[in-house]
Amino acid sequence: MYVSGTSVSEFNSEKPSLMHTLNQFNDCVDLTHRSYPEIKMDLVYFSHQVDHDKLYREVMVPLLNLNIEEVPLVLERSQFTLITDAKEIITGILSGRVAIFYNENAFLVDVFGLQARSVSQSESETVITGPHDAFTEQAGINLSLIRQRIKSSHLKVIKLSVGEITKTDVYLLYIEDIANMDYVNEAILRINNIEIDALFDTNMLIQFIDDSPYSIFPQFLTSERPEAMASKLVSGRIVGIVDGSPSALSAPTSFFEYFSSSDDYNQRWMLGTASRLLRFTALIITLSFTSLYVSVTTYHYEMIPENMLLTLTESRSKVPFPPLIEALFMEATIELLREAGARLPSKIGQTIGIVGGIVIGQAAVQAGLTSNILIISVASSAIASFVTPAYVMSNSIRLLRFGLILLAGIWGNFGLAVGITAIVIHICGLTSLGSSYLTPVAPFKPKDWKDVFITAPISFLKERPTQTKSPNKVRNKMRK
Repeated sequence: MYVSGTSVSEFNSEKPSLMHTLNQFNDCVDLTHRSYPEIKMDLVYFSHQVDHDKLYREVMVPLLNLNIEEVPLVLERSQFTLITDAKEIITGILSGRVAIFYNENAFLVDVFGLQARSVSQSESETVITGPHDAFTEQAGINLSLIRQRIKSSHLKVIKLSVGEITKTDVYLLYIEDIANMDYVNEAILRINNIEIDALFDTNMLIQFIDDSPYSIFPQFLTSERPEAMASKLVSGRIVGIVDGSPSALSAPTSFFEYFSSSDDYNQRWMLGTASRLLRFTALIITLSFTSLYVSVTTYHYEMIPENMLLTLTESRSKVPFPPLIEALFMEATIELLREAGARLPSKIGQTIGIVGGIVIGQAAVQAGLTSNILIISVASSAIASFVTPAYVMSNSIRLLRFGLILLAGIWGNFGLAVGITAIVIHICGLTSLGSSYLTPVAPFKPKDWKDVFITAPISFLKERPTQTKSPNKVRNKMRK
């Protein structure tokens, strides 16, 4: 297998030696090599990847105050791992361990201590009630956040590696006797089949293991919230954590999961149900509001009530463009404002979004470039798109909106119907780890609807979702 930028000798299995290790790290000025000839020992490590207090406690104190006869006995302790493969020594040093060379033997000691961002609140998935901590870029911290919530020995963690150069650690989590092992094995198989030089983020990993990589819809749910991923594990799903990424993935997932939020379960069930129904309503508004305006004003004036017809005609009388061009222009302007607000610093971005929208919208109406009603339609669609909790799904819906506008401008209501039908047919053909993307609608599982379209009281959620195919279906036994 070809791997760019990597020496072939790195992958040859041979006995580790100090000279071979130093040759592999030639021209690496950040490598630390300490030699202690009085006890015939050498230490090799990257100083910026180790915890110096731990290095002093685990290595320096036990070894460097001994005479040469006592060193072999100390090296038999559990923290010193004997290594017989040169490749494993290289990988260990790159992972923040200290390599110890003594006579003809090599050992690794785990003293990893890279500085990490502290646990803070998620900026992309805000909640009103419930926990406010979020994942960081360190996989160890993320695993500890999951372990804090699931204190069970049945929570299993499998470590994989992706990237011939980066050798990024990928952790698969599942709960034994709850998760379906077919899903676990399928995920492991897909990850092991990845051949790539570098992996840096969870969303990069998803692109390689998607069932339908060319679909616009996401097929793996991602989240920065530890309690959300813990909930997925308890429900029978598997969770993936990528070292260096602040988000985790869960699978299998369905289309309807992207419209649920942690807030739904942290408040009264009626309020959670109202919020969830509002999100599905926002989905319809985002997809169809602007395209329906284009369709009606282009081909179907008979659908407009008489008392609104005069107002609409007067509003459009000064607009020199057809409704299709007018709508595309305003939608593109809104997307530009949204992207500018996202890339600028937070305080400036909010100002640009609000002021820019008001100023450009008012100026466009006064200049006769667009109508007042279209401004209302585009603004309503933009606001509704923010209601979707999952950012990746919100982006997909926003892009689909442009396609529906084009179809509505060409064929009217017929084009709008064709577009929506094509979207539904496409979703029906999607799968997530081989499981239907439209579960529990297709296949039809009405008993799961109490946690899809509504948020039933927690005491009613007695079984795990059928999509997980869990061998242990019961998750809630209320004692009377």
